[in-house]
Amino acid sequence: MEKARPTGPAPSETVRVTNPGGSSPFVFTCDHASNYMPAEFGTLGLPVEDISRHIAWDPGALPVASRMADALDATLVETRVSRLVIDCNRPLDAPDLVSPVSETTVIPGNSDLTDKQRAARIDLAWRPFHDAIAHVIDDRLSRGQETRLVSVHSFTPVYKGKSRPWHIGIIHDDDRRLAAPLISALQRLAGVTVGVNEPYSPADRVYFTLEKHARSRGLACAMIEIRNDEISGETGQRKWADLLTGIFSNLEPEEARGSRQRAMGKSVQSAS
Repeated sequence: MEKARPTGPAPSETVRVTNPGGSSPFVFTCDHASNYMPAEFGTLGLPVEDISRHIAWDPGALPVASRMADALDATLVETRVSRLVIDCNRPLDAPDLVSPVSETTVIPGNSDLTDKQRAARIDLAWRPFHDAIAHVIDDRLSRGQETRLVSVHSFTPVYKGKSRPWHIGIIHDDDRRLAAPLISALQRLAGVTVGVNEPYSPADRVYFTLEKHARSRGLACAMIEIRNDEISGETGQRKWADLLTGIFSNLEPEEARGSRQRAMGKSVQSAS
């Protein structure tokens, strides 16, 4: 199904790192930030309208993550290729690394790939994404900078016919250092239904980025899942980004908060 074409994005264009020198202890990732399909993949045999659906990306997640990172002076690492091409939040041996079916939608262009085609997708987006995260974290740790890793995702309100009642979910494994205070703060918000390891859990193999880069280094981490109808427009994106920014700001060590405030003060002075 896949037709070779002579051009495509370079690996350096399939991942973006914003504010690599951020003062915040938090590093954010957005593993399904984009529904961009490089030209050589066409639509993978799907109707064009499917490329805007949740099967192709996490709608609304990137604007939320970007606003949070900007407010907190945090680093953000994002993928710039659709998860239909390759899912950067899956281990290399996962059957849905390049999934032939997403929810109930068959993806013709993902069937019967050769080892060479699969390897090309890994080199195109998966490896650059994880190399970028590793570089950011290793650089921070070499400088003695406290680091906590947070991945930002969105989920569809209805999956395989089943409604999902949660407005937001926090996914964690046995290490609850970051997840526990985050869940506690969210549960205090009026009118917010919080899922704990809902709508997914690490058992669903959705925790890969955090396992690879945080758990392997002993760093605190958590995964945020926001229901995508909550962040389908700018108003909702701003609401959730600001709510979460306030919570994360309160979870920062005093030293990191003071450092950010001093940096912001210098920025204001230089601009005036």
